[in-house]
Amino acid sequence: MFTVPRPALKFAARCFFGAWRLALGAFFALSAHAVETKTRNVLLVTLDGLRWQEVYRGAEEALMTIDKVAGGGVPSGSMTALRADFLAATPEERRQKLMPFFWGTLVPRGQAFGNRDLGSPARVLNAESVSYPGYNELLTGAPDPLIINNTPLPNRNVTVLEWLNGRPAFRGRVGAAAAWNVFVPIINVGRSRLPVFVTQQQSARGSVSPRIAEIEQWMADIPPISPSENFDAFVYHATVDLFDTLKPRVFLLALGEPDEWAHARRYDRYLYSIQRCDRFIRQLWEKLQALPQYRDTTTIVLSPDHGRGITPEDWTSHGKKVPHSEQTWFAAFGPDTPARGERRGTAEVHQAQVAATVAALLGEDYREAFPQAAPPVGDVLPAH
Repeated sequence: MFTVPRPALKFAARCFFGAWRLALGAFFALSAHAVETKTRNVLLVTLDGLRWQEVYRGAEEALMTIDKVAGGGVPSGSMTALRADFLAATPEERRQKLMPFFWGTLVPRGQAFGNRDLGSPARVLNAESVSYPGYNELLTGAPDPLIINNTPLPNRNVTVLEWLNGRPAFRGRVGAAAAWNVFVPIINVGRSRLPVFVTQQQSARGSVSPRIAEIEQWMADIPPISPSENFDAFVYHATVDLFDTLKPRVFLLALGEPDEWAHARRYDRYLYSIQRCDRFIRQLWEKLQALPQYRDTTTIVLSPDHGRGITPEDWTSHGKKVPHSEQTWFAAFGPDTPARGERRGTAEVHQAQVAATVAALLGEDYREAFPQAAPPVGDVLPAH
């Protein structure tokens, strides 16, 4: 019998496994190349407390109630203009009046989930349906059972913003601007060291740009909506400046007026604030498209932090005791997202999926570092 010497067997085995490793490496390299994204930048926009009902159906006439001394409402003198500005014969016409850029540009060229009328549900996973638990879930990929209210304690969880800022390609290129100053503990600025503009901040002289210093002075001179929140216009203009100075690759724009005016039972101001948010997003998108660094390489991801009630009595509120507060919506638009428009008959999308989706759009795997995080929304990513 012919036998192969043992050293020769060892050599052959080494050659076989070496070739196998090279082939496997080439396969994964090709796979990685096949799913490489065109997105180089992500703008994450959150709209506090914006119901899916307004996003997909437009203004609701039943909520245009006349001002009452005890309960708030629409001033009687404003009703005619309000109806003209927002009412129309069909939901499609009404939503176009409310959010013309969202429906005219973003959705036709991207994807929008959350229209329950079309069998496309979206919801939060946290049990509270209030802001801090919602933003934690959205930014970290999982609800935290210890975060049960809006108490401004530093977040023990690492957000996708902080994690991306720790990656070499994004270090120093991640930032945020928020109408609600509780984003300072949500993002845990003390640990993450991320640049974050928030309501009522007063920066040390010379530590911010002249434009941010001017905006801070305006905030000090104009009474805020509440002690923790100011008008979205300040946040928008601060965002424009931060894109000029920081040139971020990842940025969170957290708008807040819709929630504030809903709590105040001012459906008129709620609607006009949504319309302004849509305009701010359009203006920022146009700015980015005019800059070579961002043109055709930027994806916008949009989400609220929670839903609201649905009746004339409880639409102003949200929380685990208010039915339907867990219902939300989600949208994405960019060079990698297939243009499927308004989705129907889809699996339920969860707010916890936003974090991994933002990372995946940039070619990063957030769940590898945080396995407890929900998976990305695969439909808005390039095909594997």
